Amino acid sequence: MSGGLLQTHPADPQRQVADIPSARVQAHAANLMVLADGTLACVWFGGSMEGRSDISVFMSRLSPGSAQWSAPVQLSDDPERSEQNPILFPLPDGSLWLLHTAQQAGNQDTALVRRRISHDNGLSWGPTETLAAAPAGTFVRQPIQVQADGSWLLPTFRCRPLPGQAWDGSLDDSAVLRSTDQGQSWSWVEVPDSLGCVHMNIVPAARGGQHLLAFYRSRWADHVYRSTSDDGGLSWSAPQPTTLPNNNSSIQALRLSDGRLAMIFNASSALDATARRESLYDELDEHQAATPQVRPDAGEPPARRAFWGAPRAPLTLALSEDDGLSWPWQRHLEEGDGHCLSNNSEQRLNREYSYPSLRQTADGALHLAYTVFRQHIRHARVMPDWVKASH
Repeated sequence: MSGGLLQTHPADPQRQVADIPSARVQAHAANLMVLADGTLACVWFGGSMEGRSDISVFMSRLSPGSAQWSAPVQLSDDPERSEQNPILFPLPDGSLWLLHTAQQAGNQDTALVRRRISHDNGLSWGPTETLAAAPAGTFVRQPIQVQADGSWLLPTFRCRPLPGQAWDGSLDDSAVLRSTDQGQSWSWVEVPDSLGCVHMNIVPAARGGQHLLAFYRSRWADHVYRSTSDDGGLSWSAPQPTTLPNNNSSIQALRLSDGRLAMIFNASSALDATARRESLYDELDEHQAATPQVRPDAGEPPARRAFWGAPRAPLTLALSEDDGLSWPWQRHLEEGDGHCLSNNSEQRLNREYSYPSLRQTADGALHLAYTVFRQHIRHARVMPDWVKASH
C-alpha cells in the first residue's frame, strides 16, 4: 500500500488500496473528486498538527488508466493561518475550483473561506481569493451541489465561541450558501434547529426534481442526522437523528448510479468513549494562550457541550435503498481502537481512521479516501456490492 500504488488488498481480493504519498508529518481531511478528463483528484491538509500555521492544502492525482498516485503538490501557503478542509468543485463551464478554510490557531470562529480557480483540471491555479459572502467563522467540508435549475448549493457550518471562551464547537450550526449566477453572488439559507449539526452533505432525493436530502455530523457524538428540502434547497426541515451512530467526526454520502445511497462513516459514538477531550485543539499552545478568560457576564453555559474523543473507528461503508431511513447493509473498511485523544502525528499518538470521502467513477466503482492515524491518506476502490459480501 506504500508509494501511492493502487494494488490488491493483501487480505481482501475484492478491494484495491493505495497510501497516497504525504509531504508532511500530518495528513487529514481528504476530499475526492472526479475531474472532467476522468482524473481522480484528492485534496487534503498537511503539516505538523491541525491548527498550526504550517498546515496547508495538498493535492494528488490518479490519471485515467493509471494505478499510481502522483506526488503531492502544495496548493496553499498562508504563514499566519491553518488552512484546512479543502473541496474541489468542477464547474459546468469546465473550470475547477478549490475551496478551503483558513483560521488562526485552533480558533475556528476566525476561519475564512478561500478559493483558487484552475482552467486546466488542476495542473495550474490562479491567485487565492477570500469568498466575501462567507463571514469569519464559516467552515466548509462537503461538495457543492448543482441543481437542475442551475443554482449552486454550498453547505456550510458556522463556528461560534461560547461567550468569553475559545471555540469548542458547542454553538455550531448549519446553513447553505446559494448562488444563481455561477458564484458571483450568494444568499444565505438557514437550516432551522441545526445546533450541533455540521458537515451538511447534500444529495439528491430518490424522487428527483426539487427534492433533496442532507446528512450531518453531530457535535454531540450521538447520531448521524438527516433533513430534507422539497424546494431545491430554498428551505430545509430540522435535522432528525438517523439509525446510524456518529462520533463527532466527518461523514460523506453519495447517490449512486443505480439509485441507492452510499455512506462512509465511523460506526461509533460517545457511548463507545473511554475518555473525553476538552476540545479538538487542546494540545496547541497558541490556542491555550489565545483562550479568553471567562467574564462574569458570560451567561449560562449551553445545555449541551460538544463531545470530543469518541473513537474514530471502525470506518464503515453502508448502503440504503430508502433514502437513508435505514441502512441494512454495512461493512467495515478499517477496524481498530480509533484513539483520537491526541492529534499528535510526530509521536504517532493518534490511531484514527476518519474523515472519509466517497466518489463513483463511470465504471461503477466506489472510490474512498480517508485519514490513517493522521499520518497519510488512504485510497480504497471497491464495487458497491462489496458491502453486501459479508451478509
